[in-house]
Amino acid sequence: MGSTLTPGVPTTADLMEAVAAVGTAYFHDFAAAAARHGLTSSQAKALKAVQEPVPMRALAGRLGCDASNVTGIVDRLESLGLAGREAAAADRRVKIVTITPAGARTLEAIRADMTRAHEAFGSLDEEQREALGRLCRQVLPLLTGGQ
Repeated sequence: MGSTLTPGVPTTADLMEAVAAVGTAYFHDFAAAAARHGLTSSQAKALKAVQEPVPMRALAGRLGCDASNVTGIVDRLESLGLAGREAAAADRRVKIVTITPAGARTLEAIRADMTRAHEAFGSLDEEQREALGRLCRQVLPLLTGGQ
């Protein structure tokens, strides 16, 4: 995939397309690494989202899917010993999902296996990495509504 930006000052549309292309390429690398560890991208994203305990409904929001879909995702992660589910202390009807030590190791292995992302971000020098980090910290809260 080539660059989506032409020389000069990019327009907002140019930047949107470039960020979308980077996000898509990153997601493909993530999905391929997850598959090498026997997980779907949704299951791997769920592991990433429950590094701190998360209610099932909130997990659905983080994954951008219906709460009923999260049940199947968490069922699979539980069957693999990668996540656990327990009732919330304040309301036993609310189920809280947490990552297990095996899940944390699997998530770490998935990240390590993201060879294209490592190569791409590894190609940046220190100044470029700092600039990219600063730009992401500036833009991300605006895209997520401060979440």
